[in-house]
Amino acid sequence: MRVVIDAKFTFGQVVATATLVRHCEEKNFSLLPYLIRHGNCDWGDVCKDDKIANDEALKEGLRLLSAYELPDKTKIWIITEADRSATTVLFPENY
Repeated sequence: MRVVIDAKFTFGQVVATATLVRHCEEKNFSLLPYLIRHGNCDWGDVCKDDKIANDEALKEGLRLLSAYELPDKTKIWIITEADRSATTVLFPENY
């Protein structure tokens, strides 16, 4: 399936870890809302300093990291590489 997100930066290829995909399939969760938030520079549950760092990284072309909580309170990260070649969705422990 191909989805177009009007983001403030390029995602590159979007991938997710197998463990996260299985978890979301079992719980019937969609990752799309979190990707939309990430693409709109809503960095989620990161501290103030990390939000500032992401805002600077956006201007400087550095790596971007967002953190969100799924409905079951499981935490996920979304990381877009500095060269904007890929965006990965994963559990923090899989980093």
